[in-house]
Amino acid sequence: MEQEVGLIGFGEAGSTFALAGDWAADAHVFDIKTDEAATCDATLAAYADAGVRPARALADALAGVPLVLSLVTADQALAVAEAAAALIAPGVLYCDLNSVAPQTKQAAARAIEAAGAHYVDVAVMAPVDPARLGVPLLLSGASAEAAEERLRALGFTRMRVVGADIGRASSIKMIRSVVVKGIEALTAECVLAAAQADVLDEVLVSLDASEKARPWNARADYNLDRMLVHGARRAAEMEEVVKTLEGLGLDAAMTRGTVQRQRAIGALGLKTPPDGLVGKIGAISEYSPAGART
Repeated sequence: MEQEVGLIGFGEAGSTFALAGDWAADAHVFDIKTDEAATCDATLAAYADAGVRPARALADALAGVPLVLSLVTADQALAVAEAAAALIAPGVLYCDLNSVAPQTKQAAARAIEAAGAHYVDVAVMAPVDPARLGVPLLLSGASAEAAEERLRALGFTRMRVVGADIGRASSIKMIRSVVVKGIEALTAECVLAAAQADVLDEVLVSLDASEKARPWNARADYNLDRMLVHGARRAAEMEEVVKTLEGLGLDAAMTRGTVQRQRAIGALGLKTPPDGLVGKIGAISEYSPAGART
């Protein structure tokens, strides 16, 4: 590998990537945990175990490297980019792999690019363990193709450039999380209530019987169709579900949100929905842009 890497953050993702590749010795790593007495020794030991070069300051991690990977906690992503912007050399590729909103990445990009470096929005689309360097990455930004080449040299194998606009890659990840993380939260609400009511096995069997495998385009089209036609009735039914969960002493936060969404879309009165998913989305937005965001 004919490049050195500045790695900001050495949590699960940073350490996993460094250990998976053959470039650990070429990685200059800074993690804020080395600034804290309680975590410094353990962090330095993790560096040693991985064989990376310790950087005791952010400036050291950025010095003389053509490629920077930012892998910090979401609440620190923008602050780190702004701090890096004061230190980074012109022409450096700054790959922001943090899971943050597109607006956050756009703000980070303004700081980095004002310093003459090149910002790339990278969305990590699956858990890094066990995928490691095979984790799927989406890249966007004017320098996305150059970043793809650099990342491939590090051993990353599953990358796709999705556009030249900063925020496009993160938009895909963030919006996809509405379903992925939402289903997790709905699952928790469902099974906790089912267990409390001593009907867990029956509920799971019923879900298995009703679940039909289908592409998400078709599934989303069907779901919107049902909401447009029956949203008001379903909202009323879900009000009763809220009562059921609260009667069991459980918080029904996800279900209350379902009531609001079903009611807002059902209230549009589109009893003959347009054909196709795109048509339904257009109709919902046209008839009630505010309602679609309720």
